[in-house]
Amino acid sequence: MGHVHWARDLARELLERPLPRRWAHSQGVAEQARSLRAVLGDDADLVEASAWLHDIGYSPDLATTGFHPLDGARYLREVQEADEGLCSLVAYHSCAVVEAEERGLLAPLKDEFAAPPGDLLDALTYSDMTTGPDGVHLPVERRLSEILERYAPEDLVHRSITRSSPLLTASVRSVEQRLAEVN
Repeated sequence: MGHVHWARDLARELLERPLPRRWAHSQGVAEQARSLRAVLGDDADLVEASAWLHDIGYSPDLATTGFHPLDGARYLREVQEADEGLCSLVAYHSCAVVEAEERGLLAPLKDEFAAPPGDLLDALTYSDMTTGPDGVHLPVERRLSEILERYAPEDLVHRSITRSSPLLTASVRSVEQRLAEVN
């Protein structure tokens, strides 16, 4: 649990003042991750820590490439000397490979970070894709619509979400199925 407290405190330090809405979202994502303890077992703390940290790359202090999964994962690895599994989850969260490709950053992402285990990535994606920007929990379809509404169709984030929507939805459904099996 110490790992989770460290992650929460670091996310708060990096997001609360400069990006209060992003901080609210991160709190909601962590709450969703905590709700998955029954299906995650020994990996529950790792997923919750990654939920706290998944968006730290948006922090003005860390943003270097403009691609928050890579910026956050690099900071965790290089400055915080965080566990490679945690860095990997942050780097790949919520179909980051699709947006990395749109940005021309797929090679650096794949060269620098190994892909995390699919079940853990699904759990983090579930937590992110069922939490709105203000930390409110909502269905994946509403979350995807909300993201698309914020970006113009020609924006690379809009294109990335459009391309990755089937994969994001499949990740959420996979976790929902696992939850149904333990309840």
